[in-house]
Amino acid sequence: MPLYETVLIARNDVTQQQVEQIADDIGTELEADGGAVKKREYWGLRGLAYRIKKNRKGHYMLLGLDAKPSFVTEMERKLGLNEDVLRFMTIRIEEIDEAPSAILSRKSDDRERGFRGPKPAGRFESGRRRGFDDREEFRARDTFGAEEFRPGVEE
Repeated sequence: MPLYETVLIARNDVTQQQVEQIADDIGTELEADGGAVKKREYWGLRGLAYRIKKNRKGHYMLLGLDAKPSFVTEMERKLGLNEDVLRFMTIRIEEIDEAPSAILSRKSDDRERGFRGPKPAGRFESGRRRGFDDREEFRARDTFGAEEFRPGVEE
């Protein structure tokens, strides 16, 4: 049977257990059809790039499936009818990678880094505070035309 990867995004109103239940339902239907779920990852509650159905965040779930094409079309039809699922995407792949996905491996890298010490002074926090007229182009303009013309000053 062909291999597929499905990523689905569920509403942020539902709990993690409800998202797991959606994945469990897909798994039980797939096993009844003769397929198998080879990989399953919960990526957590993440921010969306743009609002989808008034939601700014969503629960992400990755499923690696060994399924018949007819099952995949039926699964996508049911996911489209499910009100808790905002978006889903299924692609056909050559093999399912057993290693953690890039999303999960990046999260573990962030945890390993830990505390690096205090932040160095950045571009806006270092040096003396400058006002609006302290920028170089304003100083050059003010000194260049200062002798020739002064508005409001009569000689």
